[in-house]
Amino acid sequence: MVSGSERYLKVSGWSSEFESVDKALMHYKRRVRSEKTRRNLLDFLKALCRFVNKNPDELIKLDVKEASKLVQAFLDGLAEKDRSVRYVNVALAYIKAFFRVNGFKNDREIKVERYYQPSRYRKRTEYVPTSDEIERMAYTARSKRNKAVILMLYTTGLRGSTLRALTVADVVEELKSGNNVVKIPVYAEMKERVPEACKGGIPYYSFVSKEAAEALREYLDERMERYGDLTDEEPLLCSEATNVPVEVRRKTPIMRKSLQQTVKRAARKAGLKNWKDVTPHCLRKAFESALRNNRLDVKEQEFLMGHILPGSQDAYYDSTKVEDLRRKYAQAVFFPQRPYSSEDLRRKQVLDVVKLLGFPEDRIKRVEEALAKYETVDEAMEDIRKLSLEGYKLSRNANSDPKKVVDEDKLERYLTEGWDVQTVLPSGRIIIKKAA
Repeated sequence: MVSGSERYLKVSGWSSEFESVDKALMHYKRRVRSEKTRRNLLDFLKALCRFVNKNPDELIKLDVKEASKLVQAFLDGLAEKDRSVRYVNVALAYIKAFFRVNGFKNDREIKVERYYQPSRYRKRTEYVPTSDEIERMAYTARSKRNKAVILMLYTTGLRGSTLRALTVADVVEELKSGNNVVKIPVYAEMKERVPEACKGGIPYYSFVSKEAAEALREYLDERMERYGDLTDEEPLLCSEATNVPVEVRRKTPIMRKSLQQTVKRAARKAGLKNWKDVTPHCLRKAFESALRNNRLDVKEQEFLMGHILPGSQDAYYDSTKVEDLRRKYAQAVFFPQRPYSSEDLRRKQVLDVVKLLGFPEDRIKRVEEALAKYETVDEAMEDIRKLSLEGYKLSRNANSDPKKVVDEDKLERYLTEGWDVQTVLPSGRIIIKKAA
């Protein structure tokens, strides 16, 4: 799809009808040939042209003093719009490169002040959640897709753009293999789907944990029930926007803004005080901490993060070493096992009861959210009582569909009396139903 910047600057691929833009594109094509770089150049150049009300070829006909004055005013305008220092300085770098390749060198170089950017500068604060908090985020996610998103971001360490670029074909064979630890490939061709997907064009692979793999299988099973068989080229995590046709929705990857909202919404529902400061990148940082805490070799950590390894060490992690690295990854613990507290057991008992009462799935999810939101079950009970009233209204005919919750040691007796198994609850108890 042609972007607004491409139309404005009359660009097709790596060429433009404007001679000045064509030179700049050729410059970057020779050096990096990065789709993200191309897009950034066009976006900043379009913004500058609209700001000064001149086309690119008119810009390079200005004298140095006038060009410098206009560019400085443009950058100051960005800063006044509350853009970060880094954003303003990146814009300056692209604009200076545009002028430079069009003859503004040495004595003719434009003179524009760069904004001061201290080391470790970050405009927005970040909060990296703990493993317990991430577990709660996944537990309170609104849908199976969102649960898979949270767990995959955390246990793969993938950048959000890379996660968005994954297709069904990238993981389907691994999922079918039944592996608890599923390999996730990252490769340069992903950039054709999402320009930022493979940073630096560095191919590597990561893995998803058992918990994330199970969540992903559940989500894909739900997709197949809803849409039918999945095709290889479909995005692994598709859009859930209801304002577009189903056929378009299933072929559109989850959008960047939607990914960010999914993470923040999950953090808020999980009761994190700093939920506004939780981003997809924070889960990547949590992944890095998990690797470090599990004492993986530094080079293995760097590889799984998609960082460049010095020298020729990347070759060590070629396809012949996948199983060795998979084995080491499988030993990492992302969610430390904790003995169940009395409150944990009470939460499971509450869920057992609401499922026995025949609550619909959306009400059960809201009960789960209430239990996750509060420290104790007693604090959550006011919310749950309100849901109970709604639940009774919706399941008033439950008596005509008798059910019981039984322990496993009593199951055999009930089966001989004509009861059928409905489901196994998280607590290990079993819901049974009287056969017709």
